[in-house]
Amino acid sequence: MESFGEYIRNLRKEKGLNQTQLAAMLGLDMSAISKIENNKISFKEKLLPKLAEIFEIALETVKEKYFSDKFAYEVYKNRVPETVFKVAAKKVQYYKATYAKQTNLDF
Repeated sequence: MESFGEYIRNLRKEKGLNQTQLAAMLGLDMSAISKIENNKISFKEKLLPKLAEIFEIALETVKEKYFSDKFAYEVYKNRVPETVFKVAAKKVQYYKATYAKQTNLDF
């Protein structure tokens, strides 16, 4: 198991990039990459598509890693019971059903 920052570090090293190179590809500075990899600051969600492109990984995979890390950290930080994930899964289904109905409305 690894944090999203550690995930980025491992991808970067596997691809043979240094922090400066990855930072340039993402439009960031090297210190930002260092802080992201060391979990000092969060990766910007809007850069997920670019990250997926750089490492030739499906965007869905990158999103899964990013959001699972974000959710898990918030649960840990706020001392929320892990049962919250079961409730959240049910809410996802609710939202899917609700928004699917709304997009099918005829006016």
